[in-house]
Amino acid sequence: MATKTIARPRTPVSPTGNDQDPTDLLENTLAQLEALLWICHGEDIDWCSGNGPSHLDNVLWLASDLARKAGVLFQLSEKARREAPVTGP
Repeated sequence: MATKTIARPRTPVSPTGNDQDPTDLLENTLAQLEALLWICHGEDIDWCSGNGPSHLDNVLWLASDLARKAGVLFQLSEKARREAPVTGP
């Protein structure tokens, strides 16, 4: 049985995520975009060899990043909603 692979960034990410070099962030984003476009082509993709596993990891990493960012945005929106003054008629 295959082992479970967890998608992860190619370069280390600081705990805050704000200290990363813009060049590294751009490289990470380009790797994710390339992988997403690669799987969208869809023809003759071999997920078990060649570039397949690498692209699959990058797509899973992209999905993980989006889920993390969505969670942060949800928390921020809930905080803003709770702190908003109540206006009524």
